[in-house]
Amino acid sequence: MKVILKVDVKGLGKKEDMVECKDGYARNYLLPRGMAVPATAENLGIMKSKKKAETEKVSRDTEHAKSIADKLSGKTVVIEATAGENGKLFGSITNKDVSDALKQQMNMNVDKKKIIMDDNIKTVGDHKITAKLFTGVDAEFIVSVKVKG
Repeated sequence: MKVILKVDVKGLGKKEDMVECKDGYARNYLLPRGMAVPATAENLGIMKSKKKAETEKVSRDTEHAKSIADKLSGKTVVIEATAGENGKLFGSITNKDVSDALKQQMNMNVDKKKIIMDDNIKTVGDHKITAKLFTGVDAEFIVSVKVKG
């Protein structure tokens, strides 16, 4: 019997795969537990439309990420913080602070989890930061830390 899997099934296939399995296994195990649906013409059509919608969503998200990356790449974001005489900050600047500064200065919503920093910024000066906006879409920009006041 041909079925379309709704979840990953060990030894059989991954989610949304169309697989051939024994009739009893499908009728007595997969179908009652909601792990699969019969591979009818209607269900195949639904699966194709879901895959098409998913690919459209991925391409739309990729285009959106590329547009943000184009606007952000090479730009400088200025953050003011209090610092001692030797240039060390009182505290540190985190990826959340960088995300907030991007929103304020450039009107860009970049999730703090997408801003990649080796460590929090603890000194005054320019620091190169990478934002991983989407799979394969990165933007490098500079965070310039200035002394407040």
